[in-house]
Amino acid sequence: MRHPPRSVLLACTGAVALVAAVTVPVVTAQGATPACAVTYSVTSQWDSGFQGAVEITNNSMPVSGWSLGFDFAGGQRVTQGWNAKWSQSGTTVTATNESWNGTLATGASVSAGFIASWSGTNAVPTTFKLNGTTCNADTEPSPPGPTDPTDPPDPGDGTAPPALHVSGNRLVDADGTTRRLLGVNRSGGEFMCVQGYGIWDGPVDDAAVAAIADWNANTVRIPLNEECWLGLSNIKPEYGGANYVDAVRELVARVKAHGMTPMLELHWSWGQYTGNSAGCSDVHATCQKPMPNTQYTPAFWASVASTFKDDPTVVFDLFNEPYPDRATPTTTQAWQCWRDGGTCPGIGYEVAGMQDLVDAVRGTGARNPILLGGLAYSNDLSQWLTYRPTDPAGNLAAAWHVYNFNTCANESCWNSTLAPVAAQVPLVAGEIGENTCSHSFVDQVMKWFDDRELSYLGWTWNTWNCSSGPALISAYDGTPTSYGIGLRDHLRSLDR
Repeated sequence: MRHPPRSVLLACTGAVALVAAVTVPVVTAQGATPACAVTYSVTSQWDSGFQGAVEITNNSMPVSGWSLGFDFAGGQRVTQGWNAKWSQSGTTVTATNESWNGTLATGASVSAGFIASWSGTNAVPTTFKLNGTTCNADTEPSPPGPTDPTDPPDPGDGTAPPALHVSGNRLVDADGTTRRLLGVNRSGGEFMCVQGYGIWDGPVDDAAVAAIADWNANTVRIPLNEECWLGLSNIKPEYGGANYVDAVRELVARVKAHGMTPMLELHWSWGQYTGNSAGCSDVHATCQKPMPNTQYTPAFWASVASTFKDDPTVVFDLFNEPYPDRATPTTTQAWQCWRDGGTCPGIGYEVAGMQDLVDAVRGTGARNPILLGGLAYSNDLSQWLTYRPTDPAGNLAAAWHVYNFNTCANESCWNSTLAPVAAQVPLVAGEIGENTCSHSFVDQVMKWFDDRELSYLGWTWNTWNCSSGPALISAYDGTPTSYGIGLRDHLRSLDR
């Protein structure tokens, strides 16, 4: 969806070379339990850098704040991180909790990740201390003290979202139960950073995310900007690179804390296009482009996938609304461009096709479900099955967008073009909406998808005008617009 007008992650010159995870196991004496346990992993490594992760388990008294310390022995330097505040003095690295993940009950775990440089050797740290206590040591912890049964749960406590995978034409959980993705889009991360105003449009704190969950939503689609994620030079440092990545990770964590599935999608990307239906003439990621580019998009998805590949609850939507059909002379050329990329007629930059993006994600080892939208701003799936890319993980689904002003906006078109796709692969309507400040059209869409047990997400959870947005809410406490009340009431009526 186009928006109403508003007044590289480390320099990696080649493909990231993935290595098997290097871990520090927990070693204890027979029958003993360490006061804390830390698993250290190197999840990917390239010529001058690597991505690492730590998982901390507290086996002792509950803590309301934590600090993990360890020493590098090979000259490594942490350059950025997430899920913790990372710092380094000499060889000593310290990771302290964020405001939202500081509480560790007895037996609870928390994970954090980082990017670091290295040269020569990438030796694994051998000693870890949590709040001054040596972890992975064979000491018996003191039993936890009594807890107050009247203590309220931590904000965001809820059922964790399921790890999803494709089974036939359904998205299912680990038990094989069909799961529908039903919820909203949370716009902002695609445009605020590149426009220099911030990262999110409006609040994304716990209360704001809880308001989404209160609509009985189980999924939040989060649009992103590749230049902001990669921290390119045209982005203000406070809104790009590590700061942007951290903000995305924090929002993903909050969405999950409320039992909802996070869906990450690339909305705005680099590449100059001034042809038919151009959204802007800028080479930078300031609008929706007809197709992704080879310059940055594969690197963007390799980085995003590396960041979330160990979290199967996260869904990837690889490119918001392709429209190569507005540039190419024929529909066949458009579909070939869509899948294969390269030099596409009418598009002045080298195009990354959907196969390129699938390969970039899978090359990291990530097996997360992938969504791919078709032509005509994802409104045309007529040849999606013919041109769908190869996915070695078998976790590919079709994405579709519809508004009342689109070409395929009636049941006749849905029956002829959507139903055949939905019969073979999962179908997710990543954006549904209308510019009438009413909800009669989305009511029809939801009924068609409900009858077939399919997924849909309303555009958008932002306080814009209900026609120019179209916006579901008038306030971030979840107050619906006259358009949004249709989605809210319908989600709350569903028994799932």
